[in-house]
Amino acid sequence: MLRFLLRRLFMAVIVLLVVSFGTFIIGHLTGDPVELMAPENATREAKDELRSYLGLDRPLLVQYFSFIGNALRGDLGFSFVQQTAVSDLILERLPATLQLAATGFVLSLLIAVPLGIFIALNRNTVWDFLATSVAMIGQSAPNFWIGLMLIALFAVQLRLLPVSGYGGISYLILPAITIALQSAARLTRLMRASMLEVLNADYVRTARAKGLRQKTVLWVHSFRNAMIPVVTMAGLELAELIGGAFITETIFAWPGVGRLAVNAVYQRDFPLLQGVVLFAATAFVLINFLVDLLYVVIDPRVKLS
Repeated sequence: MLRFLLRRLFMAVIVLLVVSFGTFIIGHLTGDPVELMAPENATREAKDELRSYLGLDRPLLVQYFSFIGNALRGDLGFSFVQQTAVSDLILERLPATLQLAATGFVLSLLIAVPLGIFIALNRNTVWDFLATSVAMIGQSAPNFWIGLMLIALFAVQLRLLPVSGYGGISYLILPAITIALQSAARLTRLMRASMLEVLNADYVRTARAKGLRQKTVLWVHSFRNAMIPVVTMAGLELAELIGGAFITETIFAWPGVGRLAVNAVYQRDFPLLQGVVLFAATAFVLINFLVDLLYVVIDPRVKLS
């Protein structure tokens, strides 16, 4: 167990370093933020002074190692544009992102798990064909299209829900459905495939041959084993949502971490963008680690070594 934890910790550090360095370099290649922040009539001396004040006149590697050293102490830097600590901006937007991510994630599981089991038990029927076809369409449809169609139908035509914004539950419904539908489509297909594989396994056929009830065969011998790949995919989906549903939050003007990152890109706010990406990468690493630990709970035969 200790060796597993140390190995995963080492891999996590490598992943975070690679992601942070890649984001740092790509961000600086997009252009000079001073040209965006300075007034049009600013002199070269004024721009150089602003660049020095922001620390952008130092070599890139010096800036990067300074960022990493500060990040290890919990300091993600200072936003060029908003003149606020990056960590404070992320923490300010995080509750909205967690609310949207949790709602969409739970909704996707409530759709995908029972539907995947149902069509696996009724394979090659009209229900299987219809559900699989809808899941394929949902998986291939981009989030921005789903969101716009929901807005056009429920907000513009029917006037049942607000178009965008942040407030009560009515504001949460459309963005949560938007992120849940595509996630549910992927998880439904995976749940179906995993259940079919398990239902055809030798130990399941043996359980049926012993005369066990269908419910016992399904829930005791099949369901937990079929959930292992689904848990893996669900963990990735949750990490992606917590890291920020960039497109969905932008479409619905949802004040989350994803929209914060999009604004940082438009404004060339390097420290803010680096902080958000590092936060998202950390969420991926942490949730993947928790998923590995969850394997042992689902299937005691899995050993962490």
